[in-house]
Amino acid sequence: MITKKNLIISFLLLTISLTATAQKVSIVSDTVDAGRTGYRVPVTATFELKNNSSRHINIKEVELGCGCTKADYPRHNIAAGETFTVSLTYDARMLGHFVKQAALYVSHSKEPIWLTMKGHVLREWIDYAKEYPYHFGKLLTDTEVIEFDDVNKGDRPQMEIRVYNNSDDPMSPRLLHLPSYLQADVQPSQLPAWTPGTILLTLNTEQVHDFGLTQTSVYMAQQLGERVSPETEIPVSVVLLPDMSSYLGDNHGMAPRLYLSADSVVLGMVNGKLQKKATITVGNMGQSVLNISSLQLFTSGVTVTLDKQQLKPQETATMKLTIDRDVLLTARSRPRVLMITNDPKRPKVAINIIVK
Repeated sequence: MITKKNLIISFLLLTISLTATAQKVSIVSDTVDAGRTGYRVPVTATFELKNNSSRHINIKEVELGCGCTKADYPRHNIAAGETFTVSLTYDARMLGHFVKQAALYVSHSKEPIWLTMKGHVLREWIDYAKEYPYHFGKLLTDTEVIEFDDVNKGDRPQMEIRVYNNSDDPMSPRLLHLPSYLQADVQPSQLPAWTPGTILLTLNTEQVHDFGLTQTSVYMAQQLGERVSPETEIPVSVVLLPDMSSYLGDNHGMAPRLYLSADSVVLGMVNGKLQKKATITVGNMGQSVLNISSLQLFTSGVTVTLDKQQLKPQETATMKLTIDRDVLLTARSRPRVLMITNDPKRPKVAINIIVK
């Protein structure tokens, strides 16, 4: 005879079992929107999980709701505290919205962890992954850096960022924390679902105060009012060239002439060995004093020294470069050293650092 007391006990036991399972393994999100795909174009959803228990676990089985879905998961023991991923791939052989579920069974637990993927299969569909390779949430872009190289005082150069709303909901893309020298025009101001748009950036060089490299960061937002984060950061660099008008006409022959033994270096894992340092000779082949007024870096992870910044005719100096390979491999901007000189033919020189 089933009594009210027995029902309460059974419910409590089930609750304890489910709670124990949740405590053993945590999941960032048990539902992943895989977005849109084309007919017969497989689409994958990836779930991030973590073993919260004090001992290793293993995935005993993944039960799938249909033969149209496949699972990829670790077959080895998952250590205590280790994070891991489980991927579900749907073959997309039916048009329209879909919802697919899988039951994940881990050792030492009878209750499954339910994973759900959803999305939309279209008859005609364009893969925007190549055109918009950078992700800021569901907003995709064709760039993750903003660079204005070789601009002069008085110029108003422009740069276009192409964006794409990769979601079912409208967006109002914005660049947050814009400096005074940048203006952004978003078209359209509200981006409908699954629609491309543009952000046109205009640089007002009159508002850039220093010659050489000026750097800051802006942040891509899907909507107004979003918080900024490292994941939405876009580095901005402006290189403003100095005025070389004093060397025009008769004085041109008396100008300094910059010489570099190399305008790029290859560092990192070179021929199987870690090479962290390089040396470049800097010289003056001209008829007057060469002034190196600025020596700046586009990224962190590089240390540069120059033993002289004023060189008489035929005089040389030594530049030494040292890198932190791990930092540079994660940098968004290209690692370079910027030199601003009074050589009218080479007022700005960028030494490229190729990291392997």
